[in-house]
Order: sequence, then structure tokens, then C-alpha cells
Amino acid sequence: MPVVMKVAGLALDEKSHAPIVVLKDESGNRVLPIVIGLVEASAIAATLEGVEFPRPMTHDLLASVLRQLDATLERIEVTDLINDTFYATIFIRKKRSTQLLSVDARPSDSIALALRTGATILVNEQVFDKVARVPEGDKSSGDGLSTLEDDAFGKYKM
Repeated sequence: MPVVMKVAGLALDEKSHAPIVVLKDESGNRVLPIVIGLVEASAIAATLEGVEFPRPMTHDLLASVLRQLDATLERIEVTDLINDTFYATIFIRKKRSTQLLSVDARPSDSIALALRTGATILVNEQVFDKVARVPEGDKSSGDGLSTLEDDAFGKYKM
């Protein structure tokens, strides 16, 4: 059963300085950090901050195309983690249609698009199972982020 998530914030990995989007479930019990690209992090941060650009950015363009096609982004799902790479699917429904289209996408693009369209963000249970695996002898909690408070990242620090 997929878990409903919200974007808790953005952070930088201390070692690699790569941007990380942090998803948190509604109860605050589960946290999922996903390393993303700088462009996608900027797109997510702009949306979270309510920044509007004079011309459409890539994710704005796709949201506009969906509206013009009379379709909606119903939900996005982070579906798997394979060889340290997260996978996601976006689910699009054309109005007045029973057909649900599923399109392979990167989680970062999916999240940026979901934020622009108000779509639900989901993470499949198997992803949590894979992330939670801790090497033998390691006493840490696995993700190291599950005990952080909501404001631990400040206002979308980049």
C-alpha cells in the first residue's frame, strides 16, 4: 500500500553537496531523503517559495500542456529503489475518461510537477523496506532523518 507523503524540505548532502528533497509522511513517522539534481531542486524550491517566473519553466510547461489536453496529474508514486536509483511513475487522467496513463519519470521531476498541480505524492512500501536496510553491526536507524523536527532544514535551505 503506498504511503501519502509531503515535501518536508530541501537540504544539501554534507559530503557531496548534492541537493536532497526530503519527503515525510502525514504522521511524521517516515522520512524519505532522495538525492536530486540542482535544476530540479531549484524548481521545487521555487514552487515551495511561491516564486513565479515571467516565462514557463519546464515543469510549468508540462503542467500547462496537461491543462490544454484537458488532463490532470492524478498522482505520482516513487515506485522502487534499484542500485541506489529511485524510480517514479506519474499517473495522468484525461477528463471524462476511465483510462489512467502511467508514465515513467524521475522522482525529482515527478515531485516538482506534483507540487505545481496539487497532485498527491505517494511512496510504495517496498521503497521504505529497501531504504531501511542497515548493514550488519550498524546500530543507526538507517536513514538518519526520521527523528528530525519539521523545521530541521530551515526554510528550504539550498
